[in-house]
Amino acid sequence: MDIFNPALVVEHLSAGYPGHRRAIDDISFSVWRGERVAVIGPNGAGKSTLFKALAGIIPHQTGAISLHGEDCRTSHMLIGYVPQSDGVDLTFPVTVYDVVMMGRAREIGWFRWPRRADHLIVAEALERVGVWDLRNRQIGQLSGGQRQRVFIARALAQQTDVLLLDEPFSGVDVNAEHEIMNTLNSLQQGGITMLIATHDLHMASTQFDKLLAINQRMVGYGDSGEVFTPNVLQATYGGRVGIVGNGDEQMVVIADAQAG
Repeated sequence: MDIFNPALVVEHLSAGYPGHRRAIDDISFSVWRGERVAVIGPNGAGKSTLFKALAGIIPHQTGAISLHGEDCRTSHMLIGYVPQSDGVDLTFPVTVYDVVMMGRAREIGWFRWPRRADHLIVAEALERVGVWDLRNRQIGQLSGGQRQRVFIARALAQQTDVLLLDEPFSGVDVNAEHEIMNTLNSLQQGGITMLIATHDLHMASTQFDKLLAINQRMVGYGDSGEVFTPNVLQATYGGRVGIVGNGDEQMVVIADAQAG
């Protein structure tokens, strides 16, 4: 891995869905290894579309994506994607261990049993996010925060070092939020690069290395001082925007806007 080049480079990316106008258009940014980037914007801004294009779930119409210098067409497997709505049936009798093993499906192949190496990788992923002790629990028995960490472990089981997390804090309580953030802190210390979509602007401005503000197009990208400004937030969310307070006590007030 080349530590002197960005982990992820996105150049003039446009993507959308058949029969609809582009959901994102002409987005460019670079993320360095181990950085944690908050992706912010109103509902419908294209955050999920961006993640799906980066993960290769939908094709991009223009532009280029590269991971560690490799074209995305050969390196999508290097990205771990945790969608907002996971799609796992919480009533199905599948264990935490089984869910994380799903992350090995590409390597295992159809109609083949996991190898010893696959079991070791799954065990390591469970340990990294602190849910090894829950490995035999049915997935529906977990709290929201525990499930989110299991889904992160499933992405890590792909042996990825770039994670895309779409609203991982949505619908969880404060304790679960702290659990997830502690897990993300640990992963970042281990060199994992993360893009995380969030509507929590206070968290975005205080807990992330950079912010990417989008509303179909990229409105701003950089550290909090560059992006967390009334002008950028107004261009992102529309309406009237104000920032009250200083430092960690800052509060954003968005009036007449779709803050989502």
